[in-house]
Amino acid sequence: MPQLPDDLDAVAVRTWCSLALEALGRERAEIDAINVYPIADGDTGTNLYLTVESAAAAVEAVFAAHETGATAPATADAVRAMAHGALIGARGNSGTILAQLLRGMAGVLADGGDAAHLRRALTRAADAARRAVAHPVEGTVLTVAAAAAEAAEGGESDLRTVVHAAYAGALAALAKTPEQLAVLGRAGVVDAGGRGLVAVLGALVETVTGQAPVRGPRTAHGKAPTPVDGGSVVGLPVGGTPVEGVPETGVPVGEGPLDCPEDGVAGPAFEVIYLLEAGDEQVARLRTRLDALGDSLVVVGGDGLWHVHVHVDDAGAAVEAGVEAGRPYRIRITHFATESGHDLRVQAEPAQRAVVVVVPGDGLAGLCTEAGATTVIARPGEPPASGELVDAIRRAHAREVVLLPNDAALRHTAAAAAEQARTEGVRVALVPTRAAVQGIAALAVHEPDRGFDEDVVAMTAAAGATRYAELAVAERQSWTMAGICQAGDILGLIDGDVAVIGADVPATARTVLDRMLAAGGELVTLVLGEDVPDSLADALEEHVREGYLAVDTVVYRGGHQRAPLLIGVE
Repeated sequence: MPQLPDDLDAVAVRTWCSLALEALGRERAEIDAINVYPIADGDTGTNLYLTVESAAAAVEAVFAAHETGATAPATADAVRAMAHGALIGARGNSGTILAQLLRGMAGVLADGGDAAHLRRALTRAADAARRAVAHPVEGTVLTVAAAAAEAAEGGESDLRTVVHAAYAGALAALAKTPEQLAVLGRAGVVDAGGRGLVAVLGALVETVTGQAPVRGPRTAHGKAPTPVDGGSVVGLPVGGTPVEGVPETGVPVGEGPLDCPEDGVAGPAFEVIYLLEAGDEQVARLRTRLDALGDSLVVVGGDGLWHVHVHVDDAGAAVEAGVEAGRPYRIRITHFATESGHDLRVQAEPAQRAVVVVVPGDGLAGLCTEAGATTVIARPGEPPASGELVDAIRRAHAREVVLLPNDAALRHTAAAAAEQARTEGVRVALVPTRAAVQGIAALAVHEPDRGFDEDVVAMTAAAGATRYAELAVAERQSWTMAGICQAGDILGLIDGDVAVIGADVPATARTVLDRMLAAGGELVTLVLGEDVPDSLADALEEHVREGYLAVDTVVYRGGHQRAPLLIGVE
């Protein structure tokens, strides 16, 4: 049995994220089924799962980057990664609030993980989440978070007592949510976001004690259990191990998407979500403007990076407000339609085939979108999680999907996403593209009218026939396949290995092109980064034209991407 932590160190944070992801994975469908507020769209469990998946992936990246040895990463690094991962991967209203809860906790836990710090962390988290919501409503995840923090307060105690108390307080508050929010009472369910938070806190109990809290009896959505003992709901245990100080509790779960005729009718038509790089003053003005445009406004984050969530009728105006405030990206717009008295996502007949492609910048995203693909942007240092790829496959809304990860490091992530989508009835083929230029080549030969297998073979062949290279700036002195590089050197990587070490971008790019074209080629693709001048592309086009008469060159703008220049040779 693993040793139980005396405080929340980096290893404990990693364990907590992993267990929380497992718990939300188990309860995702049930939480989706009781999602009736603020929009009855049945996705709260999924959104919370994807948010925690992003947090867990960020923590794993910290451990992967840490040098092997006897010591683990610093606690501060782990908790900050958890908060940042949740922020950039937050989904929906509840996921955005959970991201702010984790951010609030991280601000305290970075200084220590004992009982006293955890109590303050829970309080800071509840306060931060409430401030992030434009119009807080009782009977939601905010109420559950506040109850957990209040229950954890008290005299000096050990870490286990604090997590027991927080979990029990959250559970009791969750049982009371139908009394506080009319839509929940009519449906006979507890708040979906609050239930998700209870699952996350339950994972914290298991992390600290080694015992999972008891899961109580499940009831139909129209028959909520009877509260006793001051509001907690008591039932017979159906799984798990009883934990001292935590009641054996059951909460209603529902049987499917619920009809809420008096709440949400004629609500806003769109959900708009984006990440935003902006200062505090600009965000304060943005809050005011978005609050006037719609409802369910939640803005979380800080230190120049924010996650914005709002429901509006004018999606364009919500995005424009973000542009005026700073630089919005990872923009997601979901259309709601009012049918039969409650909100449902529009469900058109699925297309026969679609392509989902991961791209390193906004420029290529626009290019691939014009070609009919569904895109996922991989920001520098922010690789997409499998949940984000699954979400993109769902957005593609097709019976058959070709997935282009465009990064060797995403191979396992993409494979997991493809497997998940297959369980949902989608036929998915993963073409193992290792660079964006290979994805462009594959997309260029895509023909949706031919057979699926034939199309996949053609796309795979096109990708495989494309050699790829990129230019990068060396961050430190190190050994490479081409010799020793110094900090600031320009590195030319061909097929993933350093092949050229140069002093400037133009000369290094010409050398890389010459080495790649020495083996032959018909088409050169150049993808320029955001700050690279057009003159570089002109010079490289002229270099190819003068030295390789039968070779054509195409140039694309990649936008904000990691590498200043990507090169493909077909």
